Amino acid sequence: MATGTHPAQPTVPTMKFGTFLGVYTPSALTILGVMMYLRFGWVLGNNGLPLTLLTVVLASGITFVTGLSASAISTNMKVGVGGEYFMVSRSLGLELGGAIGIPLFMCRALSLTLYAFGLAECIAPLWPSGWGEVPIQGLAAGIIVLTTLIAGRSANLALRLQIPIMILVGLSLLALLVGVLSGPLHAPEMTPHYERSAPAGFWFVFAVFFPAVTGFTAGIGMSGDLKDPQHSIPRGTILAVMTGAIIYISILVLMSVTGKVDGDELATLNPGAPPIWTQIALLGAVLIYPGMAGAILSSAFGSALGGPRVLQALASDRLAPKFLARTSKTGQPTIATWVTGSIALAAVALGDLNAVGRWVTVFFLTLYVTINLAATLEKLVGDPSYRPTINVPWYVSLSGSLGAVAVMFLLNPWACVAAIGIEFSIYTFLRRRAIQSTWGDVRAGMWAAAARYVLLKLREYGGEARNWRPNILVFTANPANRIGLVRLASWFNQERGVVTVCQTMQGDLAHDEFDLEGARQEMDNTLADDGLLAFCEVHVVPEFESGIIGIAQANGFAGLQSNTVMFGWSGGNRGLEMLLRTTRAMARIDRNMLLVRLKHDTGPLVHKRIDVWWRGKKNNGDLMLLLAYLLQLNTAWRHAHIHLRTIVMDEGQRDEMKAALDKLVADTRIPAGTHVIVKKPDLSVPETIHVESQAADIVFLGIAVPQEGEEAAAAEQLAKLVEGLPATVLVHNASPFAGKLI
Repeated sequence: MATGTHPAQPTVPTMKFGTFLGVYTPSALTILGVMMYLRFGWVLGNNGLPLTLLTVVLASGITFVTGLSASAISTNMKVGVGGEYFMVSRSLGLELGGAIGIPLFMCRALSLTLYAFGLAECIAPLWPSGWGEVPIQGLAAGIIVLTTLIAGRSANLALRLQIPIMILVGLSLLALLVGVLSGPLHAPEMTPHYERSAPAGFWFVFAVFFPAVTGFTAGIGMSGDLKDPQHSIPRGTILAVMTGAIIYISILVLMSVTGKVDGDELATLNPGAPPIWTQIALLGAVLIYPGMAGAILSSAFGSALGGPRVLQALASDRLAPKFLARTSKTGQPTIATWVTGSIALAAVALGDLNAVGRWVTVFFLTLYVTINLAATLEKLVGDPSYRPTINVPWYVSLSGSLGAVAVMFLLNPWACVAAIGIEFSIYTFLRRRAIQSTWGDVRAGMWAAAARYVLLKLREYGGEARNWRPNILVFTANPANRIGLVRLASWFNQERGVVTVCQTMQGDLAHDEFDLEGARQEMDNTLADDGLLAFCEVHVVPEFESGIIGIAQANGFAGLQSNTVMFGWSGGNRGLEMLLRTTRAMARIDRNMLLVRLKHDTGPLVHKRIDVWWRGKKNNGDLMLLLAYLLQLNTAWRHAHIHLRTIVMDEGQRDEMKAALDKLVADTRIPAGTHVIVKKPDLSVPETIHVESQAADIVFLGIAVPQEGEEAAAAEQLAKLVEGLPATVLVHNASPFAGKLI
């Protein structure tokens, strides 16, 4: 039975958060965590300053690229509850999202336990000696209960508690700065000394350091509670990563020049001794311990808030019991929060979680691999709907993915293999649940099985607006004379969709002789000479109009049917009348209609300006704007600017229409200038269009389908409208997204 993919809509929280409180604060405080206080001295003492700075740059580089990839994905969709899981599942599919989301939830739950143990050990020195041995497990359990209670009651309270925590962390950093500058200074060590406590060398030290830069996705996990995720996630995440890198470098430089400790002391690890910071900072432990405890507590809050929201999203997608998606009146996933806290509390019984901590880091790294992979594939596939406001080249995202894989092996090769194996097993299980009917015949050849699988998937998912791209059927009587028409079709689909060029001949196959194969080969050669890739077909029809409609209905296979039909401009009004009748028929079979008049049919156009005339009443504007955007993506048109134009009858309508067009451009993420023209009394609408678009290189206009019997009058109007204009594309939209831009 197919797994449902339509999430239940959770109750909308009454409190929504902005960039600073919702994303930046939890992300920055999770980065500035316990590793900064307990391991930076050890890293510096073994590596020396140059290699330590290289370690920071490499580790922060991976997280920075991952942050860019996550930002790109988040600006291309309305990010819902579940943060990283939501983005991966909506980009790479529910099965892979579940394979990442389930371990991600467990990691966040176990992270809560880890941070609770860390905080318990941090406050252990404050335990009165007269009370006996420090109950580390009991303290950790109490911290988990308290954290869960606060997170379950109010995300607002949990996030606002991080403001004083940030102040404490800031004071500890200031104390370190003053402590260094007020004491003796010396030149930093420039060479490594691995014999001190890291005989395995640089990559071992790097692996120990890397967990310090993880956790920057804590703010992404709050996606469902943000006022504007598309705005807040990229800004808050990138700013947090940059803040962490700058502070890290500053701390390491300060520790390298202080004369209060030497390299041997920095490289010494003694869990029973106070952190090395207490020997350097102003007032010693007085300011360091509160900052360190606050940083750990903040990380615990991040896990207590993020884990339940991943579980809530999994339940909404029916990958977990549905009751876990329920929310309280304040919008908190209360049940999911208690489940998360219970798992974290049960994990306290494990006692020593050092090994589990390494597994948690590895699982988080698999998430970074997948986020970067999702951004890479989105960019490479190039769906028209992928229009992020933050553009990251695919090779940058891919480098982040490969870097994360490398770090996983450095941390623990066996844990890396096991984590990938676990996630692959979950993926396989979910895939079998979701798509039992798509397995091919195992006796078929490898390529036949692969082709069948792809076609079945296209049939299943190809009808969604997000996956729509123009598959264009170009009709022409003489391809050699219409090469510009084919080139324009190739520009529209960026050589990713399917262009089929159809030459039609009138006749009767039962009586007349036709060299169909020769005609098809000639078409192939003509297109190849111009460097165009298209499928060529030759059809003999007894009558053009009915023949064209029949070809359009039958063209294509499985999920690759033509969805757009393109004709060149007809020289006379009778031809236009026939095409307008054809437009009505094409609309009934859900085929878009493009009627193209090129000024220079046999040569390339000048590519500086694209005009789109938007009436705002019909659905044609959606397709026109999308086609203009697709045209602009091609190398030949990359310097062209899209101008979205409309006409109003009086000056009083200008401001309202201008605001509407500006909002449309912002919402669709299609870069375009907006122009509202007030019609002059002495000019008709067609004359106004002529005046405004005379300097354009191509103009997009909508076609209104005339009523039966009115084709002649409509053809005459179209001929007058197009006469004198530059290259013109007349558009009628019959797509699934008609009236709603993808």
